[in-house]
Amino acid sequence: MAPRTAAAAACMVLGLGLIGGAVTGSWMIDDDGDATTATSFSSSAGLWHDVPVDELFPPTVLGTGAGPGGADRAWTRIAVAPATGCADGFDPLLRKVLAPVGCQRLIRATYTDATQSYVTTVGLLFTKADPAAMTALAKRFESERLDRRTDLLPLPYAAKGTAAERFGPHQRASWTISVLTDAPVVAYAVSGWADGRTVDTPQPAADAEASGATTAAAQAGLGNEAQGLADRIERRLRQNTAGSATEKPS
Repeated sequence: MAPRTAAAAACMVLGLGLIGGAVTGSWMIDDDGDATTATSFSSSAGLWHDVPVDELFPPTVLGTGAGPGGADRAWTRIAVAPATGCADGFDPLLRKVLAPVGCQRLIRATYTDATQSYVTTVGLLFTKADPAAMTALAKRFESERLDRRTDLLPLPYAAKGTAAERFGPHQRASWTISVLTDAPVVAYAVSGWADGRTVDTPQPAADAEASGATTAAAQAGLGNEAQGLADRIERRLRQNTAGSATEKPS
């Protein structure tokens, strides 16, 4: 009962800020072209408080083919963090790298797999940036390979009374970070074991998923856990942004 109680309480807290009604790429557009794209970018900035928590972080996420070797995955949400600033969301150097785009709000949720062996925190940082600033940050991440540096990691959300209670900074095993260019959002996920074991060197999800990878994180499928959840939460963000941008006033 404790995990359910903690998760429910957290959802209620975040729900106060999320009352209302993705992989980087192009949004749905109509004949207005650039104007619709701009509207999509602008409308996505307010999703953290306009959309219910269950729309952005569903209680259950299905990952068909998301596991190692194309195996199916299913994740259950066990905790939702209150919407906050960014002080407690990232390692200090990553916070510095993200500073140019600003921090409007950070929302996070933690999930566990069907066996409760793994835990993954997925987050959406809503920035204060315009499209040019987001594009510049995305280019920097790509050119400097900042998404591969082990000193630039997001922090887990280790909710008490849940399977993620022991999921701290030293338990991070794999992660992924995506800087969106058509929304003022940085999306990420970080995964680890639920039993609290420490990890000396976290491995980027892209490397942990690579064929022939032999690290403990790779063999456990923790790269798949991080990347699979991140992809699906980004997709939810996109769906909500597209719906918001195409709504017509009554």
